[in-house]
Formats: sequence, structure tokens, C-alpha cells
Amino acid sequence: MAKADGDTKPKMSWTRKILLILGFLSTLAVIALIAVAVTQNKPLPKNIKYGIVLDAGSSHTNLYVYEWPAEKENDTGVVQQVEVCKVEGPGISGYSHATEKAGPSLAQCLQQAEEVIPSKQHQETPVYLGATAGMRLLSLENKSAADKVLSSVEKTLRSAPFNFQGARIITGQEEGAYGWITINYLLGNFKQDSGWTKFLLSLKSLSETSGALDLGGASTQITFVPNELSHESPENLLYFRLYGKDYQVYTHSFLCYGKDQALQQKLARDLQTTENSTLFDPCFHEGYQRTINLSDLFKNPCTSDKKKQFPFSQLFIQGEGDYQKCRRNIQKLFNKTNCPHSSCSFNGIYLPPLQGDFGAFSAFYFVMNFLNLTSEQSPIALDKVASTIESFCARPWNEVKTVYHHVKEKYLSEYCFSGAYILSLLENGYKFTEKNWQTIHFLGKIGGSDAGWTLGYMLNLTNMIPAEEPAEPPLSHGSYVGLMVLCSLVLVSMLLFAWLLFHKPKCLQKGIV
Repeated sequence: MAKADGDTKPKMSWTRKILLILGFLSTLAVIALIAVAVTQNKPLPKNIKYGIVLDAGSSHTNLYVYEWPAEKENDTGVVQQVEVCKVEGPGISGYSHATEKAGPSLAQCLQQAEEVIPSKQHQETPVYLGATAGMRLLSLENKSAADKVLSSVEKTLRSAPFNFQGARIITGQEEGAYGWITINYLLGNFKQDSGWTKFLLSLKSLSETSGALDLGGASTQITFVPNELSHESPENLLYFRLYGKDYQVYTHSFLCYGKDQALQQKLARDLQTTENSTLFDPCFHEGYQRTINLSDLFKNPCTSDKKKQFPFSQLFIQGEGDYQKCRRNIQKLFNKTNCPHSSCSFNGIYLPPLQGDFGAFSAFYFVMNFLNLTSEQSPIALDKVASTIESFCARPWNEVKTVYHHVKEKYLSEYCFSGAYILSLLENGYKFTEKNWQTIHFLGKIGGSDAGWTLGYMLNLTNMIPAEEPAEPPLSHGSYVGLMVLCSLVLVSMLLFAWLLFHKPKCLQKGIV
């Protein structure tokens, strides 16, 4: 018996060694698989693309730089604004008497873009310039000057190290449509996997889109998807197919109804009943004074039809600070008497029933934000908005100037008019009421990008919004690697179990016996 026991011990020791070696090798294999998975699943170095859009508005020009991951350029919500530069001086339409200076005025902001974008990517970065209502008006007033301004701008943009893709005047309809695309793209309303969808929790379900309200210096746009299909005014309807869905969009642009040109229209209308060169204006603060040349007032198409002979060449304006009287004067700008359709906004233009929520941006936001009326956390009722603007208008000019000494006098002096005009436009023009007022969301930025038409313009021209839903693999790379690791673990476990089952070590056999 002693001999048999002595013979058994070496065999058990040898079996244990085999098991230890197999266990060690299996552990190494598992560690190796996990290491490969972790290494393979590390994010690759970002391949970032860039794009530049210049918004040549009526009062100024802004340059925007956008970036996005190249491998995700057909997703929604991936494009981010990384830089904005406000060009010094007036809008390019303001260079009509010195057209050669229009292009060079952009140089400083183009230099800023060069510093933001890596130099090795300058040549592949597209740059676009879109001119809006200011240039539309100049083109109507003086086509030759408008063409020369665009030529000057093109010359400067071609000399920059970027990939020049065009400088042109966009239509009001395009401006409205691209603004609508921008805010719905950033809010993730075209696809359900956007990162920005939680930004405005109040903007309904993702299956719907948000309307767009845009206010500039020379024009305003309203754009939304109506609840019912209508062919009453086909020139105001656009059709889009985005990410596999069809959209029938209503849009209209009102030239001459931006806040600056609306003020010019109001002054030209008020002047018709003025007997002398002094105009008491309820839309300016009491104590405010301004002198304007009549030749400047009547020089563009928005006011030229009111031009006549006056016994004076300058108009002396004195503010009264009377909000209610100001609103009554402004409402005369909207012709509501003739509507050849089932429903109209103003000036006989078809407007379907308002539908859904609206994002109001550009001057809508800037003016209302100055007046502290843009809170999303505690939306302000329409009557409270009106009373706030009325109280602001009633403040004497000296007090306003002292409190807001950091604001340029031209902008500060016009906030009373602009606030009253915005309410008139939204209520009397677009038919918003106390009931649906809170469907309006005043937007400055969405997820770090400015709300406006420029992003939608670039997305369209770079074909980054596909008509159909982009095909996606069933599993992400990380899920695939994780699944491989799991399968490998199961396989190793099964092999070890099978070996133990068919080659039981004597120690186990002894334990069983």
C-alpha cells in the first residue's frame, strides 16, 4: 500500500501543473483580448472639417466658423459654431458710394478665421457669403453699385487662403427657409439622436418641427410647417425631403419690414402730416432729440413712394415716450384691409393658421433680451411683455442714457420703437395672441451656435443634410469588440470545462470516489 501511495503522488502533482499552466494561459488570453478591446475602442484622432459663412446683413456683417467630425457629417446636430467675428463698419450695402472698400472691410475677420482653422486645412475649407435684404434693396435702387460691391467682396474672399464658393444676394424665401433648417437641425427635430434635443424641453416632441421667426434690419421672415396642406399661395410653399421625411414649408419674407426700415417707413408716413420741420415722435423717449436729412430718409425703395416736396431739408425729431400712441402709429404700416385668401398676415399676403412652437431669433432676440423678456425658465405672458415695454418707453431719455451708458446711443434710442414694433408685428402682423404667445421662444444660441440662416445655408450647399436616412451598421465598433471579448471568454471557459470533463485529474477522481 505504501508503494502504491508513493506512485500516486507524482501523478497528482503533474496533473496540477497542467491545470495551472492551462489556467495561466487562459488568463493571459483573456487579458490579451481585453487589452485589444480597450485599445481598439479608443477614439481615433478627430478628423475635423471646417466651413465659413459670412452673413452680409443690412446693418453689419458677421463671419461664422463651423466645425464638424468628417465621419459624422451626415448626422444631425454635429456641426458646431466655433467662432463668430463682427465686421467693423456698416453692412456691405453701406459701401454703395465707395464700393472698392466693401471687400477690404472683411479682411480683419478673415484673418481671425485663419487663426482659428489649422493652416493645413485652409485650402479645403469652403467660404460662402450671403447678402440679405440690405443688398436686395441696393440692387433695386442701384444695380450697378450692388454688382460692384459684390465684385469687391469676391476679390477679397478669393485672395484669402480658403476655398471660395461664392458671394451672392440670397432671396428672402431662401433666408426664411435656411433659418428654419438651422433651428430644427440644432434642436434635433429632423432626427431623434441629436445631442441638442434636451436644450429646449418645451419645444414639443421630436416628430414635429419648430417654426422660425427672423427679424433683420431690412426684412422679416416667418417660416413653419402648416397643419393642413393648402395650395392657396403656391409661391409661399417650399418642399423639402430631409433624412427620409417630407416637409411642406410655408415661408414669406417681408422686404422693408425689418426693424430699421420699418422705422424709416413710420417716419416717412408721419412726415406726411407734419406742417413744419419738427416731429414729435411717441416712439422715442421724452427728452430725446435727433436730426435727419430728408434726402437720406427717402433714398431707398422702402420710402421712395412717400417722397414729395417739403419746405425744409432736415427733420427735427423730439421724443414723447408714449407707447400706446407709438403702437397706433406702427399699426398703420400693416395693411389689413384687403385679403384675397382665406386668411392673411398683412399687405394681402397669405398666412395659414399658425402651427406648433416658434423660435424667434436675430433682432427678435436681441431686442427682447435687452428688455429682459426672453426667459425660458419662467415664460412671460403677453400682457406683461407689453407693460414692460410701455414702462421702458415712459422713462426719460437722460435716465435711460445714464443707466445704459455702455450701449451705443443709436441702438439705445431705438429700443422703445423696436420693442413696440416687435409686438405689433407678432400680434397685428402674424396673428399671435395671448393664447399662443408662449409658443414663441426667443433664441440667441442653440447649443453654442447662433440661431440664424447661415448654418442652414452651409448645410445645404455642402450637401450635409441627406434626403434619405443615412445607412448605419447594426452594431457600433465598441459593441462589436465587446461582443467578441464575451464570445472569447465563453469559448475559453467551454474548452477548459470540456478538458476537465474528459480528462479528470486523479485528485478529482479520488474526491468523487
